[in-house]
Amino acid sequence: MSLITRPRASLTVQRGRRSSAKDQRPAWEEPPSRLGSGAKAVVITVLVIVMMLPFVTVLSTSLASRKEINAAGGFVLFPTEPTFQAYSTILSGGIVTRAVLVSLAITITGTLLSLLTTITLAYALSKRGVPGSKPILLMVLFTLLFAPGMIPMYVLVKELGLLDSYWALILPGLVNAFNLVVMRAFFMNIPEELYQAARIDGAGDWRILTRIVLPLSKGVIAVVGLFYAVTYWNAFFNAMLYLNDTGKWPIQLVLRTYVVQSKQLNADQLGIAHMPPQQSISMAVVMLALLPILALYPFLQKYFTKGVLTGAIKG
Repeated sequence: MSLITRPRASLTVQRGRRSSAKDQRPAWEEPPSRLGSGAKAVVITVLVIVMMLPFVTVLSTSLASRKEINAAGGFVLFPTEPTFQAYSTILSGGIVTRAVLVSLAITITGTLLSLLTTITLAYALSKRGVPGSKPILLMVLFTLLFAPGMIPMYVLVKELGLLDSYWALILPGLVNAFNLVVMRAFFMNIPEELYQAARIDGAGDWRILTRIVLPLSKGVIAVVGLFYAVTYWNAFFNAMLYLNDTGKWPIQLVLRTYVVQSKQLNADQLGIAHMPPQQSISMAVVMLALLPILALYPFLQKYFTKGVLTGAIKG
C-alpha cells in the first residue's frame, strides 16, 4: 500500500507547486478578461474608424459627381453616382500624368541606387580589419547628429551642376545614416563561421555578399528599401529648391502646389477640353500620391517587424 500511495502524494505536491507557480505569475501575463477584451476591441474599432474616415472621404470625393459635390458643399462621404471622370482626366496627359511618371522614375532609380550603396558600404563596415572603416563609420554617425544646412546643400548642388536635374533629387539622399547603421548591425549578426567556410571554399567578398549575405538579409533589405522608396516618393522640398522647370516636377510638388496651396488646375495643364469639378480633381491627385506606397505595404508587411528588430537588436 505504501508503494501505491507515494506516487499519489508526489503528484499532489507537484500539482500544488504548479498551482502556486500560476498564482505567482505577474499581472501582465494573466489572460485578459472578457470585459478587457471587449474594451480593447471597442477602442481599436474607434481608432480604425477615425483613421480611415479621412481616407474614405478623399476617395469618395474623387469619385463624386459635380451635383453631389455642390450639394455637399465640398466633401462627399458616400457618393450615390460614382464616376471615374476625375481619374481619366488627370491621367489623360498633362502635368499630373507627367508628374506621376517622374516620381515613379525617381523612386525606382533612387531606391535601387540607395540599396546598392547602402548594402556594399554596410558590408564593408561590418568586417573587421578593413582599412579606414572606423573613420568612415564615425563620419556616418556624425551626420546623424549634425545635418547639413539648406544653403550649403544648395551651393554644393549648384557647384556640381545638378540644378534643374533629376540627379539633384537622388544624389543628396543616396545613403541614409540610420538605414546604414541598421543594415551594418544585421550583417554583424551573421555567424562568422559562414564567412570562414566560404573563404575556405575559395569565395571572395563579392561572392560571399551575393551568395550568402543577401539571401539571409531579405527582411532587412525589404524594410530599408521601403524606407528609401517612401522617402523618394514623398520628397518635394528638394524638387522645390532645385527644379525650375515645372515640367520636371514630381507628383508631390504638384500635390503641394495645386491641392495644399489651393491653386486650380486648368484645362490646358491637364490637356483636356472639359473640366470635372475642381474638388474631385484635387482629391484624385491626393489618391494618386497615396496609392503606390500603400500598394507596397501588404507585400512587405511580413518583413517589416522582423527586418527592423533583427537589424537593430544584437543577439
